[in-house]
Amino acid sequence: MNRNTIHRLQQALTTFSLLVCAFAARAEPVEIHVLSATVRDQSIGGAEVLLQKNGQQTAHGYSDDDGKFHDLIRFSADDPGATLIIRKNGYSTLVAKCPCNGLTYAISPVMGELDGLRVVLNWGQTPLDLDAHLVYPGEHIYWYSKQGDEAALDVDQTAGFGPETVTIQNRHRGQRYIYAVHDYSDRALIGTNAMELGRPQVRVYVGQTLVRSYTIDPARKGNLWSVFAITESGDIEDLDRYTDVSHPEDVAPALASDLSGSLRVSRRSISANDRAQANELNRDGEAAYHRMDYDTAIRLFQQAIELNPGFGQAYSNLGLTFDKAGNEAEAIWADRKAIALASGADAPRVRASSYYNIARIYESKSEWVKALDSYQAAENARHSDAYTAGIGRMRQKLN
Repeated sequence: MNRNTIHRLQQALTTFSLLVCAFAARAEPVEIHVLSATVRDQSIGGAEVLLQKNGQQTAHGYSDDDGKFHDLIRFSADDPGATLIIRKNGYSTLVAKCPCNGLTYAISPVMGELDGLRVVLNWGQTPLDLDAHLVYPGEHIYWYSKQGDEAALDVDQTAGFGPETVTIQNRHRGQRYIYAVHDYSDRALIGTNAMELGRPQVRVYVGQTLVRSYTIDPARKGNLWSVFAITESGDIEDLDRYTDVSHPEDVAPALASDLSGSLRVSRRSISANDRAQANELNRDGEAAYHRMDYDTAIRLFQQAIELNPGFGQAYSNLGLTFDKAGNEAEAIWADRKAIALASGADAPRVRASSYYNIARIYESKSEWVKALDSYQAAENARHSDAYTAGIGRMRQKLN
């Protein structure tokens, strides 16, 4: 090796060292704890953790045996423009917006029930005790009464971070459910926003998919946050209401109007820019669907819905794509939301096709009664020989 070659190598090493030092100077440490959503205090090792910003991966690794992920990243993990992704076989993939440094995330085991649903609450170190509440006819599930009719509080935490996990094993047809979060630590305070300090996040899982995420509105005050309802027809209805209760037993009475459906549900306003972006994402999703890239199509439709939660066509497309990808429970959920949002001249077609998709899934699982109900709903929305034939098959099965 001649002198010039040695000199060039020395220069390259010096440049590399300077780049490493510059990166270290800008990099910030991040720590994330991964737990099971259904087993109290069970750490999950071997979970793949990714941090992204502007679509570019900036950190990647795996949680250790204690469920901890440590790394240096080139931006603050409290940057709201960053996204955290946690994946592990047998669990639903978790996608969360930062801030995320120092927080605990609970991942949900895949659910096999077509009409099951799991809700996971996480928050920060304070308030120490946030409580999940599920109210439905004749039932109030929370820390004092953990088991209800085909639903249960799987995990209860009283020392910060969570998770608090509620699982509905089999939703009752024709019944309405309300999910809410109570700030037990600050139950004596009226008009407080102390719950917001913990940045609570509520995630809803169906099948193997995270289908909805909720964060608290920092501008609102109250120690009881009514997050969402599951309607009589099975779609998820955003509530985002705030009030005050002084005792956990007062939660169910405070939710009575939401449970009856007598309160008007107002949709958040969507900016023209968000609406336009959602339309573009929906078109891109349709293109991905037609080239049979179902994973990409699902992601694009979900992004469109995040921007415009009332986008019925995106829900209809999402249901069809979930079905093609073999995600039956998720397909039923998306089709039900498409039915709830259908409006205008095209509403009968959307409702009929969505009910038909649901009916076919139930029929494939030999759930004849639910399949018959859905075929009949499709036929009531819009006549088709396929719907009539489905009704005949189900009646024959039941006979």
